[in-house]
Amino acid sequence: MTTDVTIIGAGLGGLTLARVLHVHGIPATVYEAEPSPVARSQGGMLDIHDYNGQLALESADLMDEFRGLILEGRQAMRVLDPDGTVLFDKADDGTGGRPEVQRGELRQVLLDSLPAGTVRWGRKVSGTRALGEGRHEVTFTDGATVCTSLLVGADGAWSRVRPLLSTAAPEYIGKSVVETYLFDAGTRHPATAKAVGGGSMIVLTPGREIFAHREKGDTLHAYVGLAEPQDWFAAIDFADAAVATARIAQEFDGWAPELTTLITGGDIAPVLRPLYALPTGHRWDRVPGVTLLGDAAHLSAPNGEGANLAMLDGAELGKALAAHPDDIEAALTAYEQAMFPRSAEGGEGLPVEAQRTGKPKE
Repeated sequence: MTTDVTIIGAGLGGLTLARVLHVHGIPATVYEAEPSPVARSQGGMLDIHDYNGQLALESADLMDEFRGLILEGRQAMRVLDPDGTVLFDKADDGTGGRPEVQRGELRQVLLDSLPAGTVRWGRKVSGTRALGEGRHEVTFTDGATVCTSLLVGADGAWSRVRPLLSTAAPEYIGKSVVETYLFDAGTRHPATAKAVGGGSMIVLTPGREIFAHREKGDTLHAYVGLAEPQDWFAAIDFADAAVATARIAQEFDGWAPELTTLITGGDIAPVLRPLYALPTGHRWDRVPGVTLLGDAAHLSAPNGEGANLAMLDGAELGKALAAHPDDIEAALTAYEQAMFPRSAEGGEGLPVEAQRTGKPKE
């Protein structure tokens, strides 16, 4: 392939695409808005599934590195009632097919697998436009531009590339999560650590839920879900951590204290994360020289599949380009025709076990 690939976004999907292309000898450049790989926290844990995320890592020739990241025992799962009663308790026997890793560590493995200079940091996109004949121009906030014959939007929910293909925009799904962390939980919050167990814990009620999981270093990471309109959250001053914590905890009055400690015992200010989704079955007509992957293409309500699907998108697109080195449009057509139904199934029709263990992670 004589055309370099321009990828917008250095998340897991964009980096997987760059890595698979590199494996096949195809150069790519990734433009990322963040100023460096450590500019912000990369989120918590990811369960990487044997039916999508691990397939992507196999295509990227990174399975050995991935195995070195796996946190043993984290596939254990518990389901509790709000009063703390254990309804379901499954140990991690190593056969679950969804091993857990730290998202930031997996991203670093992908970064380390790319030639130096592949990722251009601090390049935030302000807009894109078609130039004709399959070429596109990307404009950055500093005024610089690049032109490319193959543009891939791997830039997430609020993609700047998506408008080249679709007028769809993410819409609020009627629910938000509040993210908290408890450090040294076994020592400082032993009852809560016991409730969460060795892996993940889920407490579900109509409109109120808590998902938590055990990360490295005896850290508990929780997502407190509340089904409320955005105006409801706007009335809470999240700039005042104590006020916000008290207001969220109020909604879980009567729940067992070992559960509410996941809210009140947080060691960071609570972080509000509104949840958005693109229309179910989002797709577009083929436009020469441009495509999307991951959340830019098929953002859905959190179900544990997002990062896995983004990585598989990247791997499948990379393989399609390698299989059609002299026909970009054939490659993009093949990729999209497989991606559209795959993403619809991943967002709406998960296997029962995947639904049971779905967690609000990318």
